[in-house]
Amino acid sequence: MSNERSSLRRAEARGPFAPTAQTLFNGLPHPVLAVAADGRICDANVAAETFFELSRTLLLRLKLEDILPFGSPLLSAVEHSLARGAVVNEYRVDIGTPRIGAERIVDINTAPLSAGGDGVVIMLQERTIADKMDRQLTHRGAARSVTALASMLAHEIKNPLSGIRGAAQLLEPDLSEEDRELTRLICDETDRIVKLVDRMEAFSDERPIERESVNIHSVLDHVKRVARAGFARHLRIAESYDPSLPPVFANRDQLVQVFLNLVKNAAEAIGEDAIDGQIELTTAFKPGVRLKTPGASAPVSLPLEFCVHDNGPGVAPDIAAHLFDPFVSNKSSGTGLGLALVAKIIGDHGGIVECESHPRRTTFRVLLPMFTPTDGRSGAE
Repeated sequence: MSNERSSLRRAEARGPFAPTAQTLFNGLPHPVLAVAADGRICDANVAAETFFELSRTLLLRLKLEDILPFGSPLLSAVEHSLARGAVVNEYRVDIGTPRIGAERIVDINTAPLSAGGDGVVIMLQERTIADKMDRQLTHRGAARSVTALASMLAHEIKNPLSGIRGAAQLLEPDLSEEDRELTRLICDETDRIVKLVDRMEAFSDERPIERESVNIHSVLDHVKRVARAGFARHLRIAESYDPSLPPVFANRDQLVQVFLNLVKNAAEAIGEDAIDGQIELTTAFKPGVRLKTPGASAPVSLPLEFCVHDNGPGVAPDIAAHLFDPFVSNKSSGTGLGLALVAKIIGDHGGIVECESHPRRTTFRVLLPMFTPTDGRSGAE
């Protein structure tokens, strides 16, 4: 009997989960909390620590109401689960706080820990991540929807424009200086339209991508040099790289184009008058991200994360969800094709690009597959 009591005391000291179960508990990708009937937090996994930006030690000193906004739907879900002794599911619930972010949309799953109403276990699935994953397919389709239009424009518009420009040049010598200004205006405007069509033609290129092992840090260093020599010379460009990052499976020239577009977009968002403008380039290894695409037999692993952060004013809320669609721009003089082209290139690489924007902190995040040698070894090796 004494041995049984000793075992019980050791188990209680370790918390409500045995060592093996605790390992599994901490391995769950979604935040999970065990909460007593009085609202006291009994246990929390690693994902919950990250989500609430509090250590497990501190969480165990708090009640659920201490980390949630007043009147949070999560508190109601816990009460219903305790009262009915049943599972309660709620979807697309905002439990945001100033600490964890002004808006955190989650799906809530609560279930009683026991039939006696001793407490509940709560699992949160962040909805914004799932929504962003779903939007990737929309971004790809929107980018490719320009393909047929681009091909048509190239054939039906560029040739007539060439004739209009040539006619204006032929007329110019016989005109007065005042009328020559009009012919020069015709030439300038036709040149501008041709450049726009040339940019759209990039969408019609459906040739297979030639991909290889690419060191992303050499790409970002090249982009940084180009930016510092030109459009971002007035800004500070910082970097935070993971030196052990494996190579990415990509086309180097297209990656340069992608990150030049993203850095240029960040520089334009900050503006030339900013006195503390900064762009930060970061790289990290994020295992566990997988994307299932139409036609693919299995989800693709996307462990390589590359980010472009800026401290500009952020993206206007009314266009945030459509930022990667063609002809959508946050700038009055923008064409809305730069980010659409970024979405197409990353989509062609089987990856994800998404934007998270707040005032003074906007992040464009690119997730891509890593290079795997043909002998079967991992890229990390």
